[in-house]
Amino acid sequence: MATAFKPLMPLDEAWSNLRAAVEQHVAGAQGQRQTESVSSFEALGRVLAQAVVSPVDVPPLDNSAMDGYAVRVADLAQAGQAGVAAEAVTLPQAQRIAAGQLGAALQAGQCARIFTGAPVPDGADAVVMQEHTSADATAGTVRFNEPVKPGQNIRRRGEDIAQGQTVLQAGLRLTAAGLGVAASVGAAELSVFKRPRVGILTTGNELVMPGQPLPAGAIYNSNRHTLRGLVQACGADAQDLGIVPDKLEATRAALRQAAETSDLVISSGGVSVGEEDHLRNAVLAEGGLDFWALAIKPGKPFVFGWLRRVDGSRALYMGLPGNPVASYVTFLLLARPVLGVLAGEPWALPQALSLIADFNWPKADKRREFARARLNADGRVTLYPNQGSGVLTSAVWADGLIDLLPGQTVQPGDTVAYLPLPELLQPASGARQLATG
Repeated sequence: MATAFKPLMPLDEAWSNLRAAVEQHVAGAQGQRQTESVSSFEALGRVLAQAVVSPVDVPPLDNSAMDGYAVRVADLAQAGQAGVAAEAVTLPQAQRIAAGQLGAALQAGQCARIFTGAPVPDGADAVVMQEHTSADATAGTVRFNEPVKPGQNIRRRGEDIAQGQTVLQAGLRLTAAGLGVAASVGAAELSVFKRPRVGILTTGNELVMPGQPLPAGAIYNSNRHTLRGLVQACGADAQDLGIVPDKLEATRAALRQAAETSDLVISSGGVSVGEEDHLRNAVLAEGGLDFWALAIKPGKPFVFGWLRRVDGSRALYMGLPGNPVASYVTFLLLARPVLGVLAGEPWALPQALSLIADFNWPKADKRREFARARLNADGRVTLYPNQGSGVLTSAVWADGLIDLLPGQTVQPGDTVAYLPLPELLQPASGARQLATG
C-alpha cells in the first residue's frame, strides 16, 4: 500500500505550532519549570526566574566622574564679578578625597582634590578636571584655567539606578553586563530557572565515533558532537544518550529511556520514510506526533511530537534530519526557540538584517531556503560555493544564514534577509517573527 504524503508545512506555521505546544507544555504540571538559587558570580547564561529589584541607589552618593577638584561655582562666579576672569581664579586646596572616603563639607573659598568615584563633599556643586587646572604644591593652591558650570563632572546619586527600581526582569538571560548590574545593587544570589535537560540521540548503523577504526561504508558521527555543542551554547544541560541502531525496538527503548531524564529529546537521522527510518513509528508508539515534514531546505524531514513518561507526564521530542547541515540548520531555526521557552525566556525568533547580496541565486525553489553565508570586506553577504546539506564545512565558514523565500531569486545588489549566527543562538528576548513578505 502506498504511503500517503501530507503537504509540506510552511515554516511560519511550524513556528506557530511549536510556540503553542511548548507554552502549553510549560504551563501544565508536566512542564513546570523548577528554580534554584545561584551565586550572581556564577550565573552567566542563566535565565532569571525572579526580577531583581534594587534596594539601593546607584551610585549611592553624588560622586566625581573625573580626577580633578571639587569647587563651589559661586566662588568662581563671584571672583569673576569682582573683575577677575573666572578661569583665572586661584583657590586654596583644603582637603584630598579618594574613592571610598567621605570628605568634610567644602567651605566657601576653598577647593578639594578629588578622584574618580569619590563622594562629592557637601557644598561642592562642580568638579573641574585636573587637565583644566594648575596646582602649586608649595603654596597649596589651585588655579582654574577654564570656565566652570554647575553640576559638571558629577554623577548624581541614583542617576543609574533608583532604590526600588526593577533592574533585571524575570525571563532575562543573564549576560556579563547583567551580572554586573546585579552586583551593583548588591545581589549575591539570584533566583534562576533550572537548565532544561536535553537528551541527544543519534541514529544509524553507519555511525562510528572518532578514534575508532572506520569500516567500509561507515562515517564518523559528526552530529553527536554538533548537537551537543549547540545545546551547550544555548545554555541547556546536554545529556548524550549515544548512538541508536536502525531497529524499531531499539529505537523505542532509547526513546523511553530518554523521556524519563529529559525535558526535550532531540534525535538526528531516521526521520525520513525509508525502510530503515524507524523514528517516526517509534515516536507514534511511545507518544505522539504533532507534525512532520517542512517546506524548508535544508531540513524537510523534521519531526515534532512528544513522548510519554511512566508517571503520565510528557517530554517534548524533535527529530532532526541526518544530513549534518540540515540537522544544524533545523536546530537553530526550530529547536533553539523551544529551548528558550523551556529555559524560562519568552518565545523569540532571530531578527533578520537587510543586507546587500554579493552573489547570484538564479534558480528559485518551491521551499523556503536557508543558505550559508557570511559578510565580506565590503559589508555585503556572499555564499559558500557548495550549499549541499552534507557539507558541514559550510557551517564553519559561515557567520549566518540567508533566508530565501519560496520562489525568490537574487542578483548582486539585491537586498536579502540575513540571520547572524549570534542571533540564531541567542535571539533577543521578546516575541519576534521573521519577515515573510
